[in-house]
Parts: sequence; C-alpha cells; structure tokens
Amino acid sequence: MSILLITPPLTQLNTPYPATMQLTGFLRSRGIESAQADLSIELIEKLFTANNLIKLFTILESCKLTKPHKILVQQASFFIQNIEPVMHFLSGRDSSLALRFSDLDYWPVSKRRPEVDDMEWAFGTIGNHDRATHLCTLFIKDLCELIQKYIDPHFELIRYAESLCLHLPEFEPLQKELEKPLNFIDILLIEIFSEKINLYKPKFVGFSVPFPGNLYSAMRCAQWLKVHSSDTKIVMGGGYVNTELRQISDPKIFDYIDYLTFDDGELPLLRLLTNDKMVRTILRNEQGILERINFDTLENIRFADSGTPDYDGVMQNNYINLIELTNPMHALWSNGRWNKLTLAHGCYWAKCAFCDGTLDYIKRFEKAPVELLVDRMETLMQQTGISGFHFTDEAAPPIVLRKLAEEILRRGLIVSYWTNIRFEKSYNTELCYLLAKSGCVAVSGGLEVASPRVLKLINKGITIESATECMKNLSEAGIMTHAYLMYGFPTQTARETIESLEVVRGLFAANYMHSAFWHRYAMTIHSPSGQNPDSVGAVSLQKKPNIFSNNEIPFSTKNEIDLEFYGNALRIATLNYMQGAGYDIDVKKWFEKK
Repeated sequence: MSILLITPPLTQLNTPYPATMQLTGFLRSRGIESAQADLSIELIEKLFTANNLIKLFTILESCKLTKPHKILVQQASFFIQNIEPVMHFLSGRDSSLALRFSDLDYWPVSKRRPEVDDMEWAFGTIGNHDRATHLCTLFIKDLCELIQKYIDPHFELIRYAESLCLHLPEFEPLQKELEKPLNFIDILLIEIFSEKINLYKPKFVGFSVPFPGNLYSAMRCAQWLKVHSSDTKIVMGGGYVNTELRQISDPKIFDYIDYLTFDDGELPLLRLLTNDKMVRTILRNEQGILERINFDTLENIRFADSGTPDYDGVMQNNYINLIELTNPMHALWSNGRWNKLTLAHGCYWAKCAFCDGTLDYIKRFEKAPVELLVDRMETLMQQTGISGFHFTDEAAPPIVLRKLAEEILRRGLIVSYWTNIRFEKSYNTELCYLLAKSGCVAVSGGLEVASPRVLKLINKGITIESATECMKNLSEAGIMTHAYLMYGFPTQTARETIESLEVVRGLFAANYMHSAFWHRYAMTIHSPSGQNPDSVGAVSLQKKPNIFSNNEIPFSTKNEIDLEFYGNALRIATLNYMQGAGYDIDVKKWFEKK
C-alpha cells in the first residue's frame, strides 16, 4: 500500500470528515494505491462497549469522586447494560428502541436529564425518534464527563485534547504529554491504529489534522509508528497545520513525523508518493534544520481535476447520530449521514477583515462545471446510498447554486442539501424558491456584527437590511437559516453589542432566523485585521512569532468590554430565542449584572 490516510480522533461522529475521502479519490484517479481510516468513529465504537465500560467503571472505583459522579458510578450496571443497545440505536441499526428510549422515566437521575415540559416543547408527543436520540446523547455525555474527569483529562466527544493544543506557542507541553504512559483511551486508540498498519503495511501514513483537538491523538499514533514501523514515512497536513504551523521554527515535532504539507493536499502528496519535486512541504534535514521546499509556489491541481471523493474504507463504520441541542438547525451538524462535497474552491468575496483570506483555501477562487458537480453527486449517491449533501464551501456562490438547482431538477434527482452562504441580495424570492424546490433544506451564513458601523469596518459587503431580506426570502421558501455572530471586534462598544442582540432578537421573532451562535472575535495572523491591526483600530501585542503554533494574536483596542460577561449574556439570550422564548424581554435586561 502506498499510503494510508488517517482522520485522528475526534471529529464529528455522524458522518466522515471529508479530507481523506477527497484525497483518496484524487490519488486513486492518478493510479496511486490508497486506503483510509476514520479513527474517530472507530475509537468511539471500541470504547462504548459493555466490556470496555466494565473496565472503565473498575478504574473509577478507585478514584475520589464528587457526589454527582458517585451517583453516576452507582448506576454502572445501567450504563453497562444499555451501552450497546444505545449505540445500536444511535447508529440506526435498531430503530425499534425509539419508543422505549424516548420515555424520560427509562433514564436514571442525572444533571443532564431534561424536564418533561422541555421535552414536550422540543419534540411534542410523537417525535419519538429524535426525542430518544436526544436522551441517548445525554446518556453518552454523562459517560464522557466521567472519562474526562477521572481517566483522560483531554477527552472530549468532538474536540479531543483541544484544551491542550488550542494555544501551543511551543511544542514542549504536548511533548510532555506524549512522554507520559498511555492512558485507557490511548491504549484503545493504539490498538485500532496498529491493526490498520498491520493490515495495510503502508509506505506512507498521512494524518489529516483539521482542528487543534485532533493533534494529540495524531501524535500518539505517529509516536507508536516511529517505534514499531520506523521505515514508514509520516506526513501531516490539514486545517490545523495550514493555519497554525506555517511559521514553525521548532523542529521537535519532526521527532515524530517526517513531513508537514500545506494548503490543498493533492499536489504535495502526489509529489511525495511519486518521488517528484516536492511543493509546500517542510522537513528536517540531516543537519537538524527545517527546510521549506517550494513553499511559496502557486502550482496546484485545478479544482475541476481534483476528482470525486471516495468513501471506500469508511463505509463499514457505524456512524452515530447525536442531538445535544434540540434546535433543528444545530442537529444538522451531528445528526444524519451527509455526503460532503465542495461546489467551488475558495471564497468569491474573500475580503472580510476577520477571515484568513490570505490563505490559499480562501483566496484562490475556482469554479467547476455544474454538470461535473452533479455527476460527482450521483457517483457519491451510488457509492454511499445517501442522498443528503453538505456542501462544505466557505461561501457557496449564488450563481453556482442557481445552476446546480436547475441541473438537479433537470435530472429529476431527489436530494437534500445544505451549505454556507453570504446573506446577500442575490437571494431573491425566485432563487430561494428554486433552491428549496431542488432540495435545499438549510443554509448557514455570517451576519457577524449586527451593527452598521462595524459591518462596514469588517468589510463584510452586506448590510443588515440586505441580510434581513435574504433571510426572509429563505425562510418563506421553507429553508432554515443559521447565523454566525461575532462580538468583541476592535472598537466595538458595549452599546453596539447590545444593539446587535436587538437585531438578532427581531430576526428570531420574525422567524427569519432559526438558529445562531456567537463567536468571540479572534485576531489571526492570516486575516487582514491581523496583518494590519491599525486598519481596525487595534494594536498587536505580539512581539515576534511563536516557535511552534501561530494563529491568534493578542491585541488591545479602545472601548474594551468585559468579553466574558457580554459573551455569556449574548449566548443565554440567543439560546432563549432559539427556544421561542424571551422575545418580549428588553435586550438590556440580559446584560444586567446580578
């Protein structure tokens, strides 16, 4: 086997993360023998079995537990007895359990157990399947809390070890963790990974690390591989590497890996695997010095030539559906099996002050013929048996979506899809109707700071009025809308923050917005605001680059506000709006200090 591509734990568990499928499809189209494995779902499947829960609770018996956790551990027999039926239900292998699992009285007392009224509001009296999925999710979350508290402090269901790797100016803290003995979760991970190596015997192993939370587990696997299969070359790429390791000067990570590759992985991997001239690759030479090879080249595989994603190697996994929040738009991220596909490379706007617009995955905008895109859709539908699609674009271009919808309708395909867009005036009544008719069920987009002055400052290219009209047209066509919102942008005042919430309240009350999430603004080194802080009224507090990871820049600005206080108020208010409550409360009330 030329290369085994790995998604390290933990990413979403309802559907495969798309990077390795895209790379597998491309490499196979070039005649390169490739395989892939999603260790996220495989680790969860291995962990949540009766046998491993028996081992887990045996370890917990010797731990000093808090009172709430003692209560959970006292219910060990319930967890052990139910874990495999729950996993069978969540993976769709036994839907007959829905009626039983939807009964609130079936579940033991827990701090996560919802009230009867909340369940009736969220699911009614006949939404048994989603109701059961929600209660099973809370059951799993209780187990995850025990694991994180007493077994593995880095364990999180989605963002494994994110707290460890979220801010790593130096490699040393991660190295110290890697020097510790394997814990219970590590052992399970290495058992799965070693089986893959023994099965495929690859010449290369490629780790796609999309988020900080995937780095630790990737390094654990690489650490094992260096000891037990030293001839195997190890490559690491993905979103985290692209974003945070571009300025790396600390060579210690190369004790564990051989290459870092940047931007789209197709060409760098192809060159490595064919022993051709490397591009956008960092390695450590024999003198122990880091070499950046053809790092600034613009050479790339054309988007239209990047191939169709290939799900071979992950189809056998029992992906699980989770519903932690009862909001239907939030459920799309963790509930349902979605084929992942990109409609266009990069962002057609690519001007927002907060966005990493200098990076290739955003700044290089390329389209492909719509007929080719729908051909890819049909290929994936035949391979996976799934007709739902999540188009993973930075912002799907309206002209592409229009032509896509027309082609879907022309071919008579029955599909469902959702994607990220810009809330702009192109989405008129006619286009929204066309999208809904072709199968669009939801969109997400950045409203960001719902303040006219700050919207202009961040160069978003939309207005509150145009965004409102866009959401109105989408909602009236039956398409759910989710908005990304931002607080803490440089020079943003407390008053503008409160006024932003008033805009959001109005959009929820009018049923134009169905879901939203507030992000704290982060000044990043690849964004226009990070590269020129003066342009947004900020001063960088970073004197020189970190030797390992570089992404967020500390800064100061006038009109600084208590970000923790305001962020908490914004989230509480918006959670109420998503549940259909709090519309009649003056928005200023959410910001009153108790």
